[in-house]
Amino acid sequence: MSKPVIAIVGRPNVGKSTLFNKLIGERRSIVEDVPGVTRDRIYGETEWGGRRLIVIDTGGIEPKTDDIILQQMRTQAQLAIDNADVILFMCDVRAGLTASDRDIAVMLQKSGKPIIPCINKCDSVGNLPFEFYEFYELGFDCEPIALSSVHGSGTGDILDEVLKALPETDEEDDEDDSIKVAVIGKPNAGKSSIINRIVGENRLIVSNIAGTTRDAVDTQIENEHGKFTFIDTAGIRRSSKINDKIEKYSVLRAHMAVERADVCLIMIDAGTGITEQDEKIAGIAHEAGKACIIVVNKWDSIEKDNSTVNNFNERIRTALAYMPYAPIVYVSALTGQRISTLFGHITYVHNQANTRISTGMLNEVLAEATTRVQPPSDKGKRLKIYYMTQASVAPPTFVFFCNNVELFHFSYQRYLENCLRQTFGFSGTPIKIVIKMRGE
Repeated sequence: MSKPVIAIVGRPNVGKSTLFNKLIGERRSIVEDVPGVTRDRIYGETEWGGRRLIVIDTGGIEPKTDDIILQQMRTQAQLAIDNADVILFMCDVRAGLTASDRDIAVMLQKSGKPIIPCINKCDSVGNLPFEFYEFYELGFDCEPIALSSVHGSGTGDILDEVLKALPETDEEDDEDDSIKVAVIGKPNAGKSSIINRIVGENRLIVSNIAGTTRDAVDTQIENEHGKFTFIDTAGIRRSSKINDKIEKYSVLRAHMAVERADVCLIMIDAGTGITEQDEKIAGIAHEAGKACIIVVNKWDSIEKDNSTVNNFNERIRTALAYMPYAPIVYVSALTGQRISTLFGHITYVHNQANTRISTGMLNEVLAEATTRVQPPSDKGKRLKIYYMTQASVAPPTFVFFCNNVELFHFSYQRYLENCLRQTFGFSGTPIKIVIKMRGE
């Protein structure tokens, strides 16, 4: 089931990013410093009342401006609003209710989404300034909430209101046994064309379901390979309302789609080759632990010789060195070349990501690996790995119990990961390794 999305919007410098950091700061995942994997600060997660929530931080909105940067920030905020289940509208009590606040309030009311007005810089909540009561004029269903994003006061009240505004969880979502496939990539890589071609070649379409909170249409297909739900991050039936030339938009779309997916198709345009933006988008799927397939589209438009595929493979593997596990498939949405093979790849990597290995088999591999290459040592102390076990799937997660976590160098972790892949496969899926001291 997808996690609810909370967007923080408002004028510049009202404290949106500070609130964002308060909401996610203590729960932000620690991500390895892997080349090509970057994180955008506008996206994070938090937990409240037993529910995981996605939080989006946006640039400040200036409703009436000719400044090109501010216009782009406004468009970015509109994208966050379109994708949100609940909107936190932040204002500054010290500035009072401004004309810009009123204009933004009108824009938000048109969205039809639940709006929670958050009045920041109320450093003494027990003694609210007179200006606080001006914000009742905005006329939202939810009363204004006093907040100090610096001190963190009021954040609990805000999250309580968020949970009240969210719909009850839909049990039907849990019964959907289809494989969720996110088609991600930079603008004009052919995301919608791939899905349209898949739909055209696989006539047995179960349904087209408009996402309740996503600016996209999910296409459900059932064929001899199984049931699939394709998530098009650009919208299948209508052209996007957002200017995709601005990098952050496609990154944010990718975050939304990856969150819901079991498998990610990372679309690369054969004509332009792999770009820095492709690396960033692929990194999102890698960090999220999703099974991945690299799909090079528009292959029909490339002049080829005996070394074309090998050269392209080498460039992709160099740029995406952090995900050597992902298979590469060359297709053409225009001609339909190799489109039918995607279903086999999708089901295979999905199964690989959900593979579970018994503890006995894992420790046989571990014993052989440590015999072949001795664990590292430092100043006379040698790493001892007592045993390992698999904690979860999707991605396959393995816990190693040892005598000293600091001795368990990254290079040796990588060696053991390679041993696992050589023995059990795990093609198309990242592997997560957790190191613990014995007794933890």
